[in-house]
Amino acid sequence: MDLNIILMFSVLLATMVLFVFEVFSIDKIAFLIIVSLILLGLVTPEEGVSGFSNSATIAVLSLMILAIAMEENGVIHWLTSGMEKIKSWPIFIIAPVFMIVTASISAFISTTAVVVVFIKIVKQLSEKYKIPQSKLLLPISFAGILGGSCTLMGTTTNLIVNAVAKDLGAEKLGFFEFSILGITFLLVSIVFITITLRWLPWDKTKKLTTDYEIDDYITKVRIHPDSQLIGKTIEESFLLEKLNVSLLQIIRNNLIHNSPGKYITLKKDDELLLMCNIENLDRIKKSDNFIVNNDNNLDTLESEDEKGNDKVTSELNESVFVELLMLPGAALLGKTLGSLRSFMLQGAIPLAIKKRKTFISIKEKILKNSMSPLFLKVGDRLLVEISKGDLPALQSMENVVLLQEYYTSVRNPNFKKYFSLSVLILVIALAATGLLSIMVSALTGVCILLVTKNLDLKTVYKKVNWQIFFLLAGMIPLGAAMHNTGADIWISEKLLFFLGGQDNYVIIGSLFLVTMILSGVVSNNATAIIMTPIAISLAQGLNLDFKPFILTIMFAANFSFFTPMGYQTNTLIYGIGNYNFKHFLLIGGMLSIILWLLATFLLAKTI
Repeated sequence: MDLNIILMFSVLLATMVLFVFEVFSIDKIAFLIIVSLILLGLVTPEEGVSGFSNSATIAVLSLMILAIAMEENGVIHWLTSGMEKIKSWPIFIIAPVFMIVTASISAFISTTAVVVVFIKIVKQLSEKYKIPQSKLLLPISFAGILGGSCTLMGTTTNLIVNAVAKDLGAEKLGFFEFSILGITFLLVSIVFITITLRWLPWDKTKKLTTDYEIDDYITKVRIHPDSQLIGKTIEESFLLEKLNVSLLQIIRNNLIHNSPGKYITLKKDDELLLMCNIENLDRIKKSDNFIVNNDNNLDTLESEDEKGNDKVTSELNESVFVELLMLPGAALLGKTLGSLRSFMLQGAIPLAIKKRKTFISIKEKILKNSMSPLFLKVGDRLLVEISKGDLPALQSMENVVLLQEYYTSVRNPNFKKYFSLSVLILVIALAATGLLSIMVSALTGVCILLVTKNLDLKTVYKKVNWQIFFLLAGMIPLGAAMHNTGADIWISEKLLFFLGGQDNYVIIGSLFLVTMILSGVVSNNATAIIMTPIAISLAQGLNLDFKPFILTIMFAANFSFFTPMGYQTNTLIYGIGNYNFKHFLLIGGMLSIILWLLATFLLAKTI
């Protein structure tokens, strides 16, 4: 094996490890890939940064901007505004209806943007009409993925596969060229998911305090030099009285003692990490025995509470609880509750964090066993308290979605709504008819919206998911490096050794299965970039038509239903719907197997 191929596989392996274990954010991983490939000499500097000017990357950016315009001008909300009318229908009818509507819109608008809007709608229906959101969120996420797979502009994966394949000499795909296949997969999935709804969890009726453990706060205090507790054991202090106070750590001489026993003697300048409710937090603050860490900004918390009591006569100043869902690129990511109290500038008081369930962050959710601060990550929800009058200010927060009962969309003039929708239809028509490429038609649509003042660039800068943009820009050189080093040919030769002389069903089925499994643990876009050159080389080696192999990668990379990490929408609904990993593994896994067998049969027939 050539040294360059070994280096190429080393970079690939490192990339997969970083993605799977979430060591860095995806945009940081993208930059690491670019720099590694250039320094190792696997690509030229020009090739290393070529992803930023790649037509697929620019097309994706333009389509994200169009999706922002559709949401800002009320188009997506308008298209889904009639969903409340079906509140009295049985859940086994509501779910497929939601899936059909979600998939239809996702075929032309960013899947993530559509699913985020539906999350809000489902949450409102759940609170008002007791419709179980856990029975709808997973079907909606899956339907968004399937709907996006039906057209060339429906998902970034399709655009990436088409662009990489075209660079390698394949013919570009038509806008609706594979729509029949996509619709077939969608209809089969709707039937299957509707049947398996009974295995999805029912919403658990919890009080707000139970759901968020809102009564429990984490704070750090220091034993006052004149404290009466010095020389006493923890058992003798009030910490272990019948109060809602838990001692998590003692930090003494820079040494951390976890879960300290009740017989440990307290000393001057000991730092205590406590978990307690707000009443005991106030008691600790007023005590002469402790110095409360200023980093927690508890004075601000108290003053805001006092101010809130003076404003109860005003409806606008009435305090409400608001959930903030963290999307990739949110400015709040990586911050703790303590730092958030000084960071939030919109009048909101951070109260609690509800963690997204992942292999890594599940330990952070159990605060008593966690030794590191509770950091916000993608998919987490932050509970804040804010006055109703300040709610609109939260909408300007970057890559943060408001999920709460009092949320109302900004009213937009009907002209903006209809005009924006007309621009989207124009973009679709220009791309579908082949008059313009998707990139050019999308850029044209963005330009029209900007010139007519139906889109504000300041809003675009805040709401564009730049992580996806940088991910694509960083991953595209990876495909070029595979081609430069001959790694794609090396892999295809090994595949030819095993698949040579095999039936077309075995060839397509094997390629589909490998791609689908990889997309379950690595980004679907990254999977597409890695696997497309391999598929092209395999088709060349077998002297077969490229198109079935390209479509195999396209669909397989999208169909990552069996883990909550494979697709961004799955990550978002994971914690919100009270799902366990088993729901994705069993229901998503069975769906993946069904689609794998069906796709193998349909695609192999086209060879």
